[in-house]
Amino acid sequence: MSSPQAQPERLRTAHLNPRAPTPFALTPDDERCAAIAAELGISALSKLTFEGDIRAEGGDAWALTGRLRARVTQPCVVTLKPVRTMLDEEVERHYSPHVSTPEGDEIEMPDDTLEPLGQFIDLAAVMIEELALALPEYPRAEGVAFEAAPEEAAPDTRRPFEGLDKLLRGRDAD
Repeated sequence: MSSPQAQPERLRTAHLNPRAPTPFALTPDDERCAAIAAELGISALSKLTFEGDIRAEGGDAWALTGRLRARVTQPCVVTLKPVRTMLDEEVERHYSPHVSTPEGDEIEMPDDTLEPLGQFIDLAAVMIEELALALPEYPRAEGVAFEAAPEEAAPDTRRPFEGLDKLLRGRDAD
């Protein structure tokens, strides 16, 4: 019995069939999951799958639709205990030759699903980016809540400059 052929992580756009969807399914092995977890700064990534298809859209563009499923472990932001989270996210990207790559540090894109079309569509890069976006920002262990600081110890955040006039008047008196 022969082993199944590995799914390529990058698809050459010139080889995509414009008349039929191109299905894909990525399931990284344990070693690759550990590398992705390290790259994203999470404790563990015990399961990761990214499945979907790419189809022609509007003559010279391509649409990627898929589903990302993952099981991640992150430290609780309060107790540092491990927090396991199941992620199940829909993914949608549109690739067009009429979109240019933005230059500069931070440029806002009007549509965050619109990407410039290059020679390849990098499925692994899309998978890792979507995983990073889906991660809980502040994972908390079950039953854990943030404790509010005592009222007298916390500065009054509603009036950050309260008392500044007294301080300035005292300095003028010197």
